Amino acid sequence: MNILENYYIKVIQRDLVNKFSYTRLEEIPRLKKIILNFGCKSSEIKIVALALLSLELITTKQGSLVKSKRPNVVLKIRKGNPVGCLVVLRNTAMYNFLFKLLTEVLPNLKSFTGITLSKELTGPSFSFTLKDLINFKELERQFYLFINLPPLNITVVTNAKTKQELSYLLSSLKLTLITR
Repeated sequence: MNILENYYIKVIQRDLVNKFSYTRLEEIPRLKKIILNFGCKSSEIKIVALALLSLELITTKQGSLVKSKRPNVVLKIRKGNPVGCLVVLRNTAMYNFLFKLLTEVLPNLKSFTGITLSKELTGPSFSFTLKDLINFKELERQFYLFINLPPLNITVVTNAKTKQELSYLLSSLKLTLITR
């Protein structure tokens, strides 16, 4: 069991019950999965392969390619060409990645003040983008390969019902949030 998972079970669940007063255990907000996604603007196989390799190095899970659903003449992409890659993390792998993100990556980012939480947020998921990926130790060793990577989209999916529950859950996990 990960430190963050243990902290969620022992501390955050009790805080959520005391703050929002749930009647059943299934109502308590929890993390369901984390989706990591690279969206490449071109279907150049070299860029897509490097993005897939970097995802696999960061998460130690095998990624999958995302193929285009329709052709795009402006970007010169045919239907069925690879245009990105993604990895879905659940359970222990999800908590391991979140712990690595909170302790190693986000504190080392230049001019990082927090992740913006928009006012329109109503669903159970929360997304943000990381542009500087060299802060991951796995990519830092071979930085000359991973210089031109596209931004990494990170989506955190929970079962929270309201924005207050979601923001309390994320701030309890020590994720620095800025509300606009």
